[in-house]
Amino acid sequence: MVKTPLLSFCALLLSGMLGFANAQSVPDPNTPDGLIKMIVADVMASVKADPEIQKGNIPRVVDLVEKKIVPYTDMRRTTQLAMGRNWSKASPEQQTQLIAEFKSLLIRTYSGALSQLRDQTVQYKPFRANPSDTDVIVRTVVIGKSDPIPLDYRLEKTNDGWKVYDINIMGAWLIEAYRNQFTNQISQNGVEGLIKFLQERNAMLAGKK
Repeated sequence: MVKTPLLSFCALLLSGMLGFANAQSVPDPNTPDGLIKMIVADVMASVKADPEIQKGNIPRVVDLVEKKIVPYTDMRRTTQLAMGRNWSKASPEQQTQLIAEFKSLLIRTYSGALSQLRDQTVQYKPFRANPSDTDVIVRTVVIGKSDPIPLDYRLEKTNDGWKVYDINIMGAWLIEAYRNQFTNQISQNGVEGLIKFLQERNAMLAGKK
């Protein structure tokens, strides 16, 4: 699997979720920056209220991610962009499998990061966008014991509201990092080979929990 920068992807993503929103007013979830701030506050409250998550109970962490983070993401778009031109080679059934396996991979690979993070906070950079924009970036900086880490969220306006579909860690976008890996798998083993690869990785990670 891709280890750099993706090894720290979810750790940093989830550390962003653990930070306190800097805004004094209640965030408006109908705006991109307000949505991110709302998720931050919601996840932080859940972590602080659950000793099992703080102890590293992975099933509880996974459940938290599924309930508090996944609903505000667009995994179909994330998977489609990670597949690139190979997306059209997949049948509708294969596309559904790829979305499910990729989502599981991201959650399983990095779920432990949430229980390990304690004191990080998040600074929100000024959000700039036009009212008519449908694709925007919310820029933040994760502040912890080490150097500040830039963490940006790319969101798209959908019929169901704003959804996160890509993350940028210190200049590296999640989708770009996985695209090369997906392309290599498909060139060697086809779409079914990529699905099998993802399934095997998920089974291996599940066995470690």
